[in-house]
Amino acid sequence: MRQRDDMTFPHEEYVRRLEGLRERMKERKLDAVVISDPENLMYLTDYQTTGYSFFQALVVPLEGDCFMVTRNMEESNVHARTWVEKTRPYADNGDAIQQLIESLREHGLYNCTVGYERNSYFLPAYQQDRIHSAYTAGRLLDCFGIVEEGRALKSKAEIEVMKKAAKATEAGMKAGIEAAAPGVTENEIGAAISSAMFRAGGEPPAVMPYVTSGPRTMIGHATWEGRTVQDGEHVFLEVGGCYRRYHTAMMRTIVLQDKLSASMESAQRQMTKALRELKKYIQPGLTVSDADKIVRDIVTDGRHGGALITRSGYSIGIAFPPSWDEGYILSLMQGDPQILREGMTFHIIPWVWGVDGDKTVGISDTIYVTEDSCESFFTLEEEFTLKPGKKSSSGDTTKSKPKSTNGQSASA
Repeated sequence: MRQRDDMTFPHEEYVRRLEGLRERMKERKLDAVVISDPENLMYLTDYQTTGYSFFQALVVPLEGDCFMVTRNMEESNVHARTWVEKTRPYADNGDAIQQLIESLREHGLYNCTVGYERNSYFLPAYQQDRIHSAYTAGRLLDCFGIVEEGRALKSKAEIEVMKKAAKATEAGMKAGIEAAAPGVTENEIGAAISSAMFRAGGEPPAVMPYVTSGPRTMIGHATWEGRTVQDGEHVFLEVGGCYRRYHTAMMRTIVLQDKLSASMESAQRQMTKALRELKKYIQPGLTVSDADKIVRDIVTDGRHGGALITRSGYSIGIAFPPSWDEGYILSLMQGDPQILREGMTFHIIPWVWGVDGDKTVGISDTIYVTEDSCESFFTLEEEFTLKPGKKSSSGDTTKSKPKSTNGQSASA
């Protein structure tokens, strides 16, 4: 296994990951696995490209050298970014699946038990059908989760990388809070967030920031579309910073008024309480279902008229578009008996949809589970930011210094 100077982690980290994968392969009695999920490829080798919609796969035999099957255009990423030395590229007008089958035959893996990722976004059904039709001498088994089992527990080195992503997240959120004001467009807020994230060392995230205002906050997963923010409204922001494909995320809410309404005050109180209580109880051994219940019971108990309509959190780490979360690995949901373990990382989201029937607000945190508790990646104030101000006749916006609802400066 060779080491490139600009790889995200030291040599030992990739050795550990590969050895862990092979131990799980032994448990499943697999002779080899074909890994095609972009996040899993990144985890195992440091490979990344925006061209992941074309077929690509890392073949890991139980013994012997790994190799990659890639499009010709992407082969340079293997040699420039990863420790993998063997590649079997195919031309744009070539047959990717036939190249995979021939490569398995070449490496003595044609009559073996081979795992493949049946749920991979970028291994469509027609390609899976072709693999089954062509791989006739051996046996194919779904090995979903075999890499994700390792990804769920972040190493100390991964936590440090996520801290760099967190710096970009916080920088972006601070810029978004500062930019939010009556007369400003959602696009301008989004531009401020993006610029700040990248200037703070962040890289292109799996999803650009979510920026909505007023009634548009009720639209799920909406983001800026040119709307001008109005005086007296609120602005909902969700920012996911990225460094080396690792992400952290946070939600914050800006209210363009002098004080909060009773319902908004209730929503803020229950969300901050939910975060505080959950972080008090998080430790290895707590079940996913119990963690969700702590958040859900507190949010539901408020007098805000809204509801927590989704899971209350999800695993977060390596991500490519179209999503920054690892919720398919583990989500905080009712009825899930899985337990928290040291090294797990979560975006905790006690957000409230439908305050007064027409507002969505959120306060969230990204945390990592420690030996006996948890730690946040962030230091930014959690409370809503109050920014009273009206647009003057000259077109300028007169506004006071942003304040959180506890009276502290929002950028403190």
